[in-house]
Amino acid sequence: MIELQNVSFSYGEKPVLRDVSFKLEQDESVVIMGPSGSGKSTILRLILGLQCPQYGQVIIDGRNICAMRERDKQEIRKSIGMVFQDGALFDSMTVGENVGYYLIEHTDRTWEEIEGSVRQMLGFVGLDADDIIDKLPEQLSGGMQRRVAIGRALLSTDPKIMLYDEPTTGLDPQSTENVLELINKLTHERSISTIVVTHQIADAFNIADRFIVIHAGEKVFDGNLKELRDSTDERVAGFLAPFRNSFTGVAERDFLNTRH
Repeated sequence: MIELQNVSFSYGEKPVLRDVSFKLEQDESVVIMGPSGSGKSTILRLILGLQCPQYGQVIIDGRNICAMRERDKQEIRKSIGMVFQDGALFDSMTVGENVGYYLIEHTDRTWEEIEGSVRQMLGFVGLDADDIIDKLPEQLSGGMQRRVAIGRALLSTDPKIMLYDEPTTGLDPQSTENVLELINKLTHERSISTIVVTHQIADAFNIADRFIVIHAGEKVFDGNLKELRDSTDERVAGFLAPFRNSFTGVAERDFLNTRH
């Protein structure tokens, strides 16, 4: 579904990514981890074709997105859903208008027709449409806002691929659990390929088939949980050192039992 081939990217004179390569297969869930400023979020922008690498290629469903005309990029983006760290909802629009935004702007359907789709989508992401459809985003909890954002992405693009940038940052434990369950639901029930950028290691255990670690713009690890735990690379070990306790207990056992 996605392949980065020897990608290098810089902002002016500042190198951000250096010779990064990896693949995302259909129905696979990959978590990209690493210190702040290591280039993780830049990878998501490259996948969307919002920026292009100075070297290498970004292949989406067999096509080099940076070799396309803008019109063709827009078509590719229709197969990709993106959820930003803060949800990026429109503050002045109701929940219903946010979720139905694409249909409102790009189809001739009436609001009555769109509302049915919006209500169905809110139910799918675990929210009570009757309770929140007419509320503004600021009236919702952070976790509810994140699920509304996921619903908007699903209704806008009917995606084959979902990209998440720090989807659980700032959420309480129950909201975090709800968002992680939804990400897994989309991967397994809708066969959506998933890339999640996060620094929340315990969360990563619950959603990842594979882990990629980026350090100073370089890919220093790509493998499963056991391989991650056993890595002797000093850069990987240094990043994971504060989280070593997360490698034991329920999170790891559940991961190993359900995914391997």
